[in-house]
Amino acid sequence: MLEITGLTSRYGRIEVLHGIDLAVEAGELVALVGANGAGKTTLLRAISGVQPVSGGRIRFCGVDITHAAPDRRVRAGIAQVPEGRQMFGPLTVADNLLLGGYTRPAHEIEQDRERMYELFPVLRQKRDEPAGTLSGGQQQMLAIARALMARPKLLLLDEPSMGLAPLIVEEVFRVVRRLKEQGMTILLVEQNAYAALAIADRGYVLELGKALPIPGRGPAMLDDERLKQAYFGT
Repeated sequence: MLEITGLTSRYGRIEVLHGIDLAVEAGELVALVGANGAGKTTLLRAISGVQPVSGGRIRFCGVDITHAAPDRRVRAGIAQVPEGRQMFGPLTVADNLLLGGYTRPAHEIEQDRERMYELFPVLRQKRDEPAGTLSGGQQQMLAIARALMARPKLLLLDEPSMGLAPLIVEEVFRVVRRLKEQGMTILLVEQNAYAALAIADRGYVLELGKALPIPGRGPAMLDDERLKQAYFGT
């Protein structure tokens, strides 16, 4: 579904991504882990089209989208849950969901929003409240639901556990696991390597702007020596 080859990206003169090669098959949950500053968020932003690329290629469902506008990528089936959730704080939960479905036909939006309320019951309870008043965990649920309103083929999740209490992190990862079981294709960026690799089909470690595939599957990937060296410094 997603094929990235030789991808480079820079901030001014500083190159952050140095020839990334990465692939995600339909129905997979692929985890991308690594230390802070490794370039994980930059890579997701490049896939979404909000971070310019300076070289390489991004193909989605067989189509080259390397230089496609962000809205075209959403319409093609890519939706991102951004780092830090980035709610429209003054707007209600219901209106945040409406914005997530802006590319969908009008007659489908209410149906999709009801589906989100079934998937995340707390959002139904809070639907008329400003999104900025929600707890961190509730905002994360809303951010995921808002992305799902676009009916994506590929869901990009950027640090969904950031800033959340351990019990809330468990709840968020239960939701991610449920989406995977429902057939959603997911690229998960996460600093919490154990939580991410425990539910992933495959994994990559991002080290100094390079993506290294991790041998094995699931928690077994945590035993890889390259991962320990790149991620834990041991």
